[in-house]
Amino acid sequence: MRKTLRIALLLLAFFLLYIAIVLVHGTLTDWQPAAELPVDTYQTSPEATITDSVISLSIWNIGYAGLGSTADFFFDSGGFFFSNNHMIRPARSQVGEFLAGAALFTRSTAADFFLFQEIDLGSRRSHYTQQLDTLRAQRPTYAASYAANYRVTRVPIPVLEPWRAYGKVEAGIATLSKWQPYAEQRLQLPGSFSWPDRIFQLDRCLLVSRFKTNRSGDLVVINGHLSAYDKGGELKKQQMAFIQTYVQAEYDEGNYVLVGADWNQCPPFFPFDTFSPGKTDGYTQTNIAPDFLPEGWQWIYDPTIPTNRKLRSTYLPGKTFTTVIDFFLISPNIKAVKVKTIDQQFRFSDHQPVYMEIELL
Repeated sequence: MRKTLRIALLLLAFFLLYIAIVLVHGTLTDWQPAAELPVDTYQTSPEATITDSVISLSIWNIGYAGLGSTADFFFDSGGFFFSNNHMIRPARSQVGEFLAGAALFTRSTAADFFLFQEIDLGSRRSHYTQQLDTLRAQRPTYAASYAANYRVTRVPIPVLEPWRAYGKVEAGIATLSKWQPYAEQRLQLPGSFSWPDRIFQLDRCLLVSRFKTNRSGDLVVINGHLSAYDKGGELKKQQMAFIQTYVQAEYDEGNYVLVGADWNQCPPFFPFDTFSPGKTDGYTQTNIAPDFLPEGWQWIYDPTIPTNRKLRSTYLPGKTFTTVIDFFLISPNIKAVKVKTIDQQFRFSDHQPVYMEIELL
């Protein structure tokens, strides 16, 4: 009996030591980006001024090439301590398949801008693939820039499976553009989780790109990815207030302003359970306030096709809960010509691309 107790106490001591080391290491290596930072530029475009009458854009959260239709995700099932037989990391073959799908989309879609979220640049979860290199290679004449929003040396969850921990993450958002921006910056969004969660969470940001036009104002293209797993939506409230002030100020300066993002919330008035009324599987999704911005600003989305599916299981058409959380915001001096969600049946990601055409007025 005493021997069993000693072994149990020894195991407990080792576990507590492990937790202490993880917390100390995470705190000492916690990345705390400044409010404004330059972006990482990977390639440039020879075209300096936008003269086209119609401009096309695509947004897509590629889910780090790890969350296609054959994947589930342990954290969506509350797997903080145990994975409970859910996927922590996809197989290398899955990452290859999903990334190939993202590359094909980038190569074959006739868009002037690609706004990507959840791009890995060397993460254990995606077998250290350099995903931006793959995507920008499909558009070698486009400008390509990147802003990190997830930089952690070791994510220790699931906590009670340390030998299978999520591990190192280096990921962010990326913009590819037919035209060369004359200025770009990374803007840190406000709000963070409390310690110790914050040292293992994303540092949400905006990637802002400015383009000269043959009109009186610049085109300001903003790529964003707002908080998820944000109980009560307190972080998103702070982030949305920041965006509200920023985009209105840019418009007041006479610029054309466009935001393409994974908002992690639905557009105003859009029923979050549109595609499975009343069958929510316990999920809920907030809506952006209808009076978020003055009259004339528009939320542009396709209400007929979902952009996001949940991850408690692999994708099961008609059974997996889906909704719309990926869409555009445009200022009153921009006209939306067309918008269409590309229905891939979530083959390559837990999100689907959204394509839009606009005209500068």
